Amino acid sequence: MEINHKIILKKAVFLDRDGTIIEDGGYLSKPSQVMFFNDTFDALRRLQKDYMLFIVTNQQGISEGILTAKEVDCVNQYVVDSLNDAGINIMDVYVCPHTKADNCECRKPKPYFLHKASKDYSIELENSFVLGDHPSDIQLAIQTGANSIYLLTGHGKKHLSELNSNEIVASNISDAVSRILGK
Repeated sequence: MEINHKIILKKAVFLDRDGTIIEDGGYLSKPSQVMFFNDTFDALRRLQKDYMLFIVTNQQGISEGILTAKEVDCVNQYVVDSLNDAGINIMDVYVCPHTKADNCECRKPKPYFLHKASKDYSIELENSFVLGDHPSDIQLAIQTGANSIYLLTGHGKKHLSELNSNEIVASNISDAVSRILGK
């Protein structure tokens, strides 16, 4: 008797943190500085029906000595707990603490964290999305074969001219989720 051990691959959305699901308030060191966009909770509730949710964030303030890893973890835990309280499950939070000059393997747009999530959670990147307000978020998607949607929130408008003309651009998280879900 032959047993079929086929792995069912899942779909995911990898969310940038600052400027995508929360206001970009610079170097956030405490939960009281976190301000969610008005549409974050409703948008992510809709999205999680079909996709696993992850946060992938560059936090170079750690390497620069502006923030401690503990402060960033505390802010991230507050974000995850607040989303969880609203019925939204974040599977994992991936944080790169390095600057561009460190030339690490985990800073977006390098694909380290998406490959890790793909392996750890059986995710099919080709049917997944990266959402963010920086060109590095779009480059991350391209490097992994994922789909991307660029948001005009946060730094999105500032860097819009750096994108290729064929990139999908959304005004906010709700618009991006509507595009993903086709609704």
